[in-house]
Amino acid sequence: MTTPRTPARQSAVARFASPVILLALMWAVQLADAVLPGSFTGFGLRSWDLSGLGGIVLSPLLHANWAHLIANSLPFLVLGCLVAIEGAARFWLVTAIIAVVGGAGTWLVNAPGTLTVGASVLVFGYFGYVVMRVFAPGRVAHRIGYALIAVIVIVLYGTAMFVGVFGAADGVSWQAHLFGAIGGGIAVFIGRFPSPGRRT
Repeated sequence: MTTPRTPARQSAVARFASPVILLALMWAVQLADAVLPGSFTGFGLRSWDLSGLGGIVLSPLLHANWAHLIANSLPFLVLGCLVAIEGAARFWLVTAIIAVVGGAGTWLVNAPGTLTVGASVLVFGYFGYVVMRVFAPGRVAHRIGYALIAVIVIVLYGTAMFVGVFGAADGVSWQAHLFGAIGGGIAVFIGRFPSPGRRT
């Protein structure tokens, strides 16, 4: 005998399925890249090359190797789920804004011809979003909750994020990290609508 899932449980599954699905897609792409001839990384974001602008969409799904993907996977899942708390639609909107802002900034600032791949643009974007979300319009109780989450996230990932922008190793795109975080901050204020006031 089966029992129907409650709406709250269904909503939670729908919300957190989104980052899981996106991460699973990254793993599927990396597996295909490992077994098929050639390399998919050539479809990444190539700076100052108009033909490489498609990499704004594709580069977050591509990774240089398994170690690169594994390093991105846990922070992507943790931070992505924190974004998905606000719903699946919000998660995909935030992801799109981060990809566009992070990709465009990287395309412009990186040296011409530089190839950039990896989900770290989204990881840094989600970090920026979660930290800045406390400043978004909303109920005081929600903002207090977001502030507590932001403090925990800063404690867990703040040092790594700082180093990823200001102390990135050779071959690591601090540009993608920086503009991803900027995209996350911008996404906080896009697509939000004030709650209707109470009638007296």
